[in-house]
Amino acid sequence: MPAWRDASRTAQARADALLAEMTLEEKISQLFGVWVGASAEGGDVAPHQHDMEETVHLDELLPYGLGQLTRPFGTAPVDPALGALSLARTQRRIAAANRFGIPALAHEECLAGFAAWGATAYPVPLAWGASFDPDLVRRMAAAIGRDLRSVGVHQGLAPVLDVVRDARWGRVEETIGEDPYLVGTVATAYVQGLESAGIVATLKHFAGYAASRAGRNLAPVSMGGREFADVVLPPFEMAVRESGVRSVMHAYTDIDGIPSAADERLLTGLLRDTWGFEGTVVADYFGIAFLKTLHAVAGSFGEAAGAALAAGVDVELPTVKTFGDPLRKAIADGSVPESLVDRAARRVLAQKAELGLLDEDWDPTPPALAGVTADRARATVDLDRESNRELARQVAEESVVLLSNDGTLPLAPDAPARIAVIGPNAETPTAVLGCYSFPVHVGSRTPSAPLGIELPTLREALAAEFPGSEVVTAPGLAEADATDTGSESFAAAVALARGADLVVAALGDRAGLFGRGTSGEGCDAASLALPGAQEQLLDALLDTGTPVVLTLLAGRPYALGRAVRESPAIVQTFFPGEEGTTALAGVLSGRVRPSGRLPVSVPGGPGAQPSTYLAPRLGQATEVSNLDPAPAFGFGHGLTYTTFDWSDLEVGSELAATDGEFTLACTVRNTGALPGTEVVQLYLHDPVASVVQPVQRLIGYVRLPRLAPDEAVRVRVRVPADLASFTGREGRRVVEPGDLELRLSASSTEPRLTARVTLTGPVRHVDHRRSLHAHFAFSTLHAGDGGRGTATEQ
Repeated sequence: MPAWRDASRTAQARADALLAEMTLEEKISQLFGVWVGASAEGGDVAPHQHDMEETVHLDELLPYGLGQLTRPFGTAPVDPALGALSLARTQRRIAAANRFGIPALAHEECLAGFAAWGATAYPVPLAWGASFDPDLVRRMAAAIGRDLRSVGVHQGLAPVLDVVRDARWGRVEETIGEDPYLVGTVATAYVQGLESAGIVATLKHFAGYAASRAGRNLAPVSMGGREFADVVLPPFEMAVRESGVRSVMHAYTDIDGIPSAADERLLTGLLRDTWGFEGTVVADYFGIAFLKTLHAVAGSFGEAAGAALAAGVDVELPTVKTFGDPLRKAIADGSVPESLVDRAARRVLAQKAELGLLDEDWDPTPPALAGVTADRARATVDLDRESNRELARQVAEESVVLLSNDGTLPLAPDAPARIAVIGPNAETPTAVLGCYSFPVHVGSRTPSAPLGIELPTLREALAAEFPGSEVVTAPGLAEADATDTGSESFAAAVALARGADLVVAALGDRAGLFGRGTSGEGCDAASLALPGAQEQLLDALLDTGTPVVLTLLAGRPYALGRAVRESPAIVQTFFPGEEGTTALAGVLSGRVRPSGRLPVSVPGGPGAQPSTYLAPRLGQATEVSNLDPAPAFGFGHGLTYTTFDWSDLEVGSELAATDGEFTLACTVRNTGALPGTEVVQLYLHDPVASVVQPVQRLIGYVRLPRLAPDEAVRVRVRVPADLASFTGREGRRVVEPGDLELRLSASSTEPRLTARVTLTGPVRHVDHRRSLHAHFAFSTLHAGDGGRGTATEQ
């Protein structure tokens, strides 16, 4: 048995042994993918032709091997079982065609669930952030990973760790929020879940993609090194350190003139040499070619290939372009050293060894389909099981954010006799889906194909939730971005509102790609006004005098105009997935207790962008500007159907060394009449620092269990001094002595208890080995002991 087949050896040793036997052509062939589509009949996959690709001839490539298969399930609707058989058949063909019997690694999108026909459509990442529940996200990701593995997929292109810097950016829905700590903790949990199922998770987009000028997709990034180090990089650093992630995708953008795909300091110096990452770096689709066609830092595709390899990119996706003939010619003329190919191929082969693709007994057929023929396979693989839908329901319910409420919600058991559901999202099944869900991302190109999953509309969900009410509906606007306020439909909607006892305004976004939606990749917004004429529709509904509960199914936050003052209640969701409308209806009825918190601020006006809560004093309202960036609802905000009292702050010591820690404790009690969930958020305020700092930043949080009326918990937290660190004047991360405020808060705008503490001693330099987390614990308090109770650890 060849050494590279020996599973008892390390993956690296096996890769080295195989590499020593390969020709240059065979090594290069491991460094690119081919975009394919699975056969709907279970036959071989076929190359997918894209506007940005050249024709690929598999028969010419396969004798040398193939690195990756791009999205066999995410290209066209195909029954999952037949798609799995098609992939397995193609994998055998690939292995048989090259002299080493090496199959390809198959990757898919999994940003809001496996992007395949018939697979569960979970809430988008912005909704994960709204849950403030990494443990739930970890369980969801593990389920997604199991589905991917069940049909022969090896790598998932998620999660997105971009920190929102400008909410006009179309891909806000794909992010987890505007705070790097929230993004880091939730994304790390997602990676842990995906990797626990044997799937190679992929961090993207490394780095700075979301900070593009004016919120435009794939635009230049104007950012100083300190903002880059303290806002953009920490989520990636946390995931690399804590999640076991095995792949990273470079960003499209350039920062200060250096494209990420050609940035050796970023992809090798920081990612590998400093953080210790050992996996593969894959190209964002067409990103290497963009070094020539968009960035103009390479004069030829061969130069682009060399620059990417030198920077540390290992695999070209989605298909071969620069790593084909251009790379071969560049090596032949001496402009690109073959050692760069060896370095990348070694990483790719080691990963294939880890995945079992080099094992003697490798078999591409998923265990569930062993012995199943194509004529009997259809509908034998279920990617939308009840357990999946239960997870989707939990994430959807925990991510619904109650922004405001004057007591109208929850609706009384004798709900309004006539409820009018009005708006472009009232009867649109896909209004709950983001742009990387299969029905939107792929299904929109095949409108005759069934959706593959059940997507109840908001009107249908409300009718089921309130069977005693008459639920009527009118769109008012034909689409989310429609602008015709003089149409019969607009007038009919207003008339319907006048005759109703309650209006549920169903507003928000339509997900799409490259201008075919109001949210999604390439669907950037000029301002944060509601799309189209939705604000005019909302105003017209408010003018009727009928109470208007505003609900939002959206991919980004919007300025909500008069509704902030005049709507009796506002309920925000971020593309909550296939169980989303049922979750939203449950919140309106009270069956679901709202517990979501905003992962992004809701702006007070449509034009004060870019702005997030992570602003210094000059980024807030001042007397020298007529623009007020203050949010209508700040980061972390979210109401419940009860009230909580925070009390009995205890500080272990008000002094700690710059290498020490503080300890805090407080009591949180449900003082209302209904059960509810509180999220304790810990913010750090540094009054005086050597460089300008945000007024406050999140350094920890804990989602408490649901508390019954009068139930209380004692919350304890240890806060390492490392969490006060920032990038100082010399470009190194420092912990400085001085006063701090540690704010235990319900949101960034609602501090409840503040501990004023002081760091003492010398300035201390810290690096990637520093502490990243505050450590929370909580215990239930029982009556007795003078009102402080007896603690039971949770």
